[in-house]
Amino acid sequence: MRFTGQCLCRDVVYTVNGPPVVVAQCHCEECRRLSGTGHSVGAMFRTEAVDVTGTLSQFSYTSGIGSEVTKVFCTTCGSPIYGKNTRSPNHLTLTLGTMDNPSGLEVEVVIYERDKPHWDQLGRDVVCFATQPDWKPDN
Repeated sequence: MRFTGQCLCRDVVYTVNGPPVVVAQCHCEECRRLSGTGHSVGAMFRTEAVDVTGTLSQFSYTSGIGSEVTKVFCTTCGSPIYGKNTRSPNHLTLTLGTMDNPSGLEVEVVIYERDKPHWDQLGRDVVCFATQPDWKPDN
């Protein structure tokens, strides 16, 4: 398996050779704040399978169980590229939203499901558009 990806401004690019260990959706507070949505989705790979180029910055914090979590992002556009955790020092988790073609990758586990916001799901009556609609606010 081979995956490629990039940030929004295309300054950071990556290539992965090999299958993911797991694909996870996480609803923890940190992932919600980082993504600006109700969750994040990432694929964990062995570190040596991933090659990343571009200018990166990072932010680290202590998790609820005491491990150090580091989030790595593009310094130009701020796209989150990957995260790593001292509990799994030989792995990193790439964000699926930055992948060029994540075909074949499906969420296998949901983490912090208890913290999932009530609004992080589509109701039966939600209108969906295939592309950007031609809509503007009335005012």
